[in-house]
Amino acid sequence: MDGTLLNVLALVPALVFAIVFHEVAHGWTALALGDPTARERRRLSLNPLRHVDPFGTLILPGLLALAGAPVFGWAKPVPVTQQRLRNPRFGMMAVAAAGPLTNLVMAALGALALGLLVRGGVPTAASVAGYLVLALTYFVMINVFVAFFNLLPIPPFDGSHIVEGVLPRSWAQAYVKLRPIGFVLFFVLVALTWFGPTSGLLGHLIGPPVDWMLGRFDALVQWVSGGASLPQ
Repeated sequence: MDGTLLNVLALVPALVFAIVFHEVAHGWTALALGDPTARERRRLSLNPLRHVDPFGTLILPGLLALAGAPVFGWAKPVPVTQQRLRNPRFGMMAVAAAGPLTNLVMAALGALALGLLVRGGVPTAASVAGYLVLALTYFVMINVFVAFFNLLPIPPFDGSHIVEGVLPRSWAQAYVKLRPIGFVLFFVLVALTWFGPTSGLLGHLIGPPVDWMLGRFDALVQWVSGGASLPQ
């Protein structure tokens, strides 16, 4: 099988799982803290069809992977009504943090599974086990990336809700005014990263924490496997 196609077949399912569990974690946390909106709209399901945005979850990541560009995507956001949370200010921070935290837990589970899989040696690429190694490697990397990507302090990403919750109320009110232009700011950041004089800006923002966390999961793979490292 063509190597590029194999990469896409390993990468896209990992991205779908990472995004779906991320979104459902928001909904379950909101429900636990008093907001049943996601349950009412039947968005607590792990069925990807309820969460997948055809362009943002499938088409765009696939095209980016084929082009060798940084891969990112999005799902349909799980609806959360802040006013229905028992403690709206703290609750919204907890709901926002639940998504990235779930991704890091999933990455840890993926690293454990990868370590067990390569415990007897790294299998050849042209085998089912080799595909599983590739898929689990992407699973770990994508979950770590999705976690820190969503912690960007740009509305409407999860990081913006956390920043909003820790800012003094007067500052938070001013910060909320950025929400309508959040995606514009994000795409400006992406454009500057790829085409502008500040090339690599997005990578400098999330690259260091992603690399640090991947290093911790690489150590976990080595510990479980008895020496094998996280494939690059």
